[in-house]
Amino acid sequence: MAIHEDEYIQRRHVYEEHAYVLDYLPYGRRSEKSRPLAVPTVQIMGEQHFTLLEAELKVGATVIVHERIYIGKERREKVDRIMSRISYDQLTANAKAELVPVVEELVKAQEKRFVDFFNNSQPVTPRMHSLELLPGIGKKSMWTIINLRERKPFSDYNDIQKRTGQKDIPKIISRRVMEELSTESKYRLFTRTV
Repeated sequence: MAIHEDEYIQRRHVYEEHAYVLDYLPYGRRSEKSRPLAVPTVQIMGEQHFTLLEAELKVGATVIVHERIYIGKERREKVDRIMSRISYDQLTANAKAELVPVVEELVKAQEKRFVDFFNNSQPVTPRMHSLELLPGIGKKSMWTIINLRERKPFSDYNDIQKRTGQKDIPKIISRRVMEELSTESKYRLFTRTV
């Protein structure tokens, strides 16, 4: 299937508008030898695509962990510049500890997005459905979900749980997001990588 050029460009260059602070480094990272001055740095995770980023703060700006900050292309209040995308391994120990609660919070807040995934997900290969990439969902559960959504689309997390018998749908999705962030996953459902 051919992808239109504009769609290809949009897929490659994914930008986040908002992010959540995972760690605040007032003197930057010690491992960076290229920077002559220590500048306040934050490790953040994008709200929409769970992109892990490192950003330099503006002079005098302060942030707290779990704070939602604007990082889009317009005038930013706290962030001077996005320094780079980073991998899970480049996160500080504090950022790794804060990652799980922030991911869980975002999955709960974006209920419509993830319910739409359950209602509209497709196979990723001829032998594997994208639903099977979720922890705890095998072939039998996948077919149950597909058959139930064909009768009537799911309306929310509780509806999915009641009709399918799956426990704690937000936790299942959060585990998948964490798996995509922390490992070299061949198939990515919800995240973007470095």
